[in-house]
Amino acid sequence: MQPPVAAVIEAHGTLERLVAAVTDQQLAGPSALPGWSRGHVLAHLTDNARMFARLAEHALRGNLVPAYDGGVDERNAIIEATAGRSAAEHRAGLAAQTARLESAWARADDEDWKRPVTFRDADLAATVWARWREAWIHMVDLDLGVRPDDWPEGLATHAIAFLLGRLPAGTRVYAEDVRREWSVGDRPDTVVTGRVRDLAAWLAGRPPALSPAAAHGLPALGPWPPHPPSSGNGQPELRS
Repeated sequence: MQPPVAAVIEAHGTLERLVAAVTDQQLAGPSALPGWSRGHVLAHLTDNARMFARLAEHALRGNLVPAYDGGVDERNAIIEATAGRSAAEHRAGLAAQTARLESAWARADDEDWKRPVTFRDADLAATVWARWREAWIHMVDLDLGVRPDDWPEGLATHAIAFLLGRLPAGTRVYAEDVRREWSVGDRPDTVVTGRVRDLAAWLAGRPPALSPAAAHGLPALGPWPPHPPSSGNGQPELRS
């Protein structure tokens, strides 16, 4: 399956428009992720694009490099160091890194997408799907107006399939609006139903959550992907 490059580029455009008029004060305010300001979320989105661009550039040359030479500590330190940028600096950084990423992808052919990368020990195509998830999920976290209802249907169905492993064995998820289902294990005994975007948001730990009745007996799902929790002073705790 070809990776959704065009869809990610559309997501980048939505993100660019979302932050076009954001102010320094808004970026300093809290995001929907506990312990992170909007600046932290935007810093992560920018650095995530840089990281995937780096992986792609090296993969196209036949090289394998770590996502971060310094591991999760380097990732967290970059976010912390750049979260406090001005709105103009955030926009410029985001534009530069998304352009770099899209440029690297534009050089890939059908065989290149199969090149290995160290991210999840997968291939280059998998990083495109990952960026699609990151862009739309974290746009919700920015709390600037994008909601799961705005997610493309294809992103929602992909997110459900990708995040299904968060559920216990014996669970069946049924999206009643698109009449599609996913199961964990061969003999599901618990059924969760809802609209496809609501189900995707729930699996990602974002609102709108399922009703208590729909989620009865199922675990409360925290935000995915994991992010540094609050250290108690409003800043993320940098730890591996």
